[in-house]
Amino acid sequence: MDIKMNSASETLTLEIKGRIDTKSAPQLEEIIGSSLDGVRLLVMDFEGVEYVSSAGLRVLLIAQKAMNRQGDMKVRNVNPDIMEIFEVTGFSDILTIE
Repeated sequence: MDIKMNSASETLTLEIKGRIDTKSAPQLEEIIGSSLDGVRLLVMDFEGVEYVSSAGLRVLLIAQKAMNRQGDMKVRNVNPDIMEIFEVTGFSDILTIE
């Protein structure tokens, strides 16, 4: 997994490429946890995401809960395979997907 961070004003954008699975989810969780101070909008660009496991879903849920307290979170450019995972697990009702 590769993550590119872009910060502008109170917006943090994470461009994620690869798989968010048991091996890579802790890295994403650490980056999110250490980067949210002062962030009012967290944008996760999923254009390059190929797969999300339950470990990845857990990280998304943690991020969503954190952003519910301090602002908003959006997930963008979700491919049909990842969208199916979100729909089956109910995450499509929890996340703001654009």
